[in-house]
Amino acid sequence: MLPTAPAPRTLDLPQARFLVAGGLAALVNWLVRFPIELVVPYFAALLLATSIGMTCGFLLYRSWVFPGSSRSIADQVRDFILVNLTGQATMLGIATIVRQLLFVVEIGPLIAGALAHALGIGAGAIVNYLGHRHLTFSTAPPRRR
Repeated sequence: MLPTAPAPRTLDLPQARFLVAGGLAALVNWLVRFPIELVVPYFAALLLATSIGMTCGFLLYRSWVFPGSSRSIADQVRDFILVNLTGQATMLGIATIVRQLLFVVEIGPLIAGALAHALGIGAGAIVNYLGHRHLTFSTAPPRRR
């Protein structure tokens, strides 16, 4: 009998929901920056857009992706904010640096800002995924204080 290769790993429903919810929150984040930037500078628009996307993300993750978390809502909110602040710092750093680099190649401020913001969101999403999976919405028993 010939050995068989293991079946390819597929996304399970919670992973797929995490990707969809995170994608929707990221899309909200990215889209709302454009009108916000009409009234405030780029960096402030990034902060406001990220805050709006973060709120959307928490609501989606809590109700649709991780409804069975054993952690208290207060702990989830606290850790969600801490994880997202880390992701936001990553996003801001990447977006600011990439935007400046793109200005050098003269592709225009609107396109440079949009591309830089999208790359920043992607980098921040990696940080957020790891933090939310292992901390915010963990199903592990709560730690004793």
